[in-house]
Amino acid sequence: MSSTFNSSNSLYDFVVKDGNGVKGIVDSGIKEVPERYIQPPHEQINKLESRTHVVPPIDLSKLNGPEHDLVVDQIVSASETLGFFQVINHCVPVELLESLKNSAHTFFNLPPEKKAIYLKGLSPSPFVKYGTSFVPEKEKSLEWKDYISMIYSNDEEALQYWPNQCKEVALEYLKLSTKIVRELVEILMGKLGVKVEESKMEGILGMRVVNMNYYPPCPNPELTVGVGRHSDMGAITVLLQDGIGGLYVKVDGEDQHSQNEQWLEIPPIHGALVINIGDALQILSNGKYKSAEHRVRTTNTECRVSVPVFTLPKPTEKIEPLPEVVKKDGLARYREIVFQDYMKNFFENVHVGKKSLDFARINST
Repeated sequence: MSSTFNSSNSLYDFVVKDGNGVKGIVDSGIKEVPERYIQPPHEQINKLESRTHVVPPIDLSKLNGPEHDLVVDQIVSASETLGFFQVINHCVPVELLESLKNSAHTFFNLPPEKKAIYLKGLSPSPFVKYGTSFVPEKEKSLEWKDYISMIYSNDEEALQYWPNQCKEVALEYLKLSTKIVRELVEILMGKLGVKVEESKMEGILGMRVVNMNYYPPCPNPELTVGVGRHSDMGAITVLLQDGIGGLYVKVDGEDQHSQNEQWLEIPPIHGALVINIGDALQILSNGKYKSAEHRVRTTNTECRVSVPVFTLPKPTEKIEPLPEVVKKDGLARYREIVFQDYMKNFFENVHVGKKSLDFARINST
């Protein structure tokens, strides 16, 4: 089987069109990474050149006590700088987090034909998609990742069409994560001096997607990436990562391919969830809150899983810097966009750092 991977087209068909994914390559017994997965040198992740993010996780339970203001300041500071932080003592039970990881492994260990029924064009629901990499039809170098993506519309649809191996735990996780996001957004908006009406809050947080990502062991992790450098397009992402690690965040999120760029590894903390700011919140805050540029390294020892919940504006929602913030700043740094146009631009391009924000950015003269 692995000998056929000398042909780029045959590999693409096997992995993408036939639904075997990266896991299918690994299961075939390959000893080295196929050329189609080798990243350019400037995109390869050198573990030795990064350092570990050592800031303690934020204890959300303290929002209900005398340290409320201190915790608010921690959340705001992290959102203004790195755009990434970890939280503990949230509302998602640790047992549910463990069940999520187990269900992800169960799904991705299904026979290829059982997963392929969720391929685009075959899936019984337009809200459920199984795939690999990011936009493989446009990428020169593929990402070492398979995924199942589930867009939430209502409970009935989710329980009917989401994969049986994960639908109940994924749905519960999505609902509890939504509570975390709502609380965080209210805190961040409050610090901006903005009171958001309920209808507007529903507009900017009204679309929710839960993904399960699977990163099989890679024979040459130094040559590949699990996910290339990018920022998330939504408001806030809540991420469960397992204990293997490999998530990296760029310290300076604006410069592209700087020679002096610094990356921090976000270490796994048992029971913690990773929070990252997305592009929509950066736009709404007129740049005060920073969407986090991040990427994922592969490993040669174990299968890694992660489970993000993306909370995004509704596709029809108009997004622009909030008037109260623009008044304080004296200018708007981003133009008004309809979010479905932003989404279209995001998914039409390969991962290139935070370049997706250029779609909304007003260039200063």
